[in-house]
This record gives sequence, structure tokens and C-alpha cells, in this order.
Amino acid sequence: MAKEVVVNIQGIEPSKGGNIMLLLFSEKGFPKKHDLALEILTVKADATEIQLSFNTELDELALKVLHDEDENGQVTKNWTGIIPAEGLGFTNKQTIGITGPPSYKKSKVAINESQSQFNIQVRYP
Repeated sequence: MAKEVVVNIQGIEPSKGGNIMLLLFSEKGFPKKHDLALEILTVKADATEIQLSFNTELDELALKVLHDEDENGQVTKNWTGIIPAEGLGFTNKQTIGITGPPSYKKSKVAINESQSQFNIQVRYP
């Protein structure tokens, strides 16, 4: 049975332009392989907070938010070629760390009748 999941994306900097991408992942491909995302929702980054929703039959998943400023559908890196130059956010308040992106294990959330709304804060470099 499909459940509706509501995601409140906060901390967006609309002055940077571009799109907000919400990517839904099972463990496979999280968080780097966008082509393995189960679903991708894309909207204009025109407000500091955006609410998106989708339906899923999964009992657990991980979400990634990308402020895709250059609208290329990928995380653009800074001059180092390693560190993201665009805003990112993940479920469970996970962030990019010294060891790289968060793991699925730390980012996954359970989807059930009592928990189907999540807040994700976009963090900029």
C-alpha cells in the first residue's frame, strides 16, 4: 500500500537560482548515483522553504536534496574537484563530512503511518 511522504526543504537560498532536486533512494546508489534514484522531483528554487510530496510503497528510504544552481542535474564541485559547490541536504540531518557523503545506514528513515513527514535543511559550502 502506497504511503504519502511529505518533505519540508528549508534553508534554500533562492538568490542562487537554479532548481531544487529531491532524490528518493533505496540503499542502491545512495547518495551519488542519481541514475539509480527511485524518484527525482525537481522544482524551481524560488523560495527559502519548499514542500514536496510523493507516494511510495517502501518501508525505509533515504532522501537527498540538491540545490542544482547550474541545472546540470549533478553535484557541481568546487576548485578542488572533491568538495561540493552547491547546497546539499539529507534525511536524519546528515551532512558531507571529512570522510565524504553520509552512508545510507545513517541517512535512512522508516516510513509508516506515524512518520511520513520529514524536514531537510539545505547546507551550503
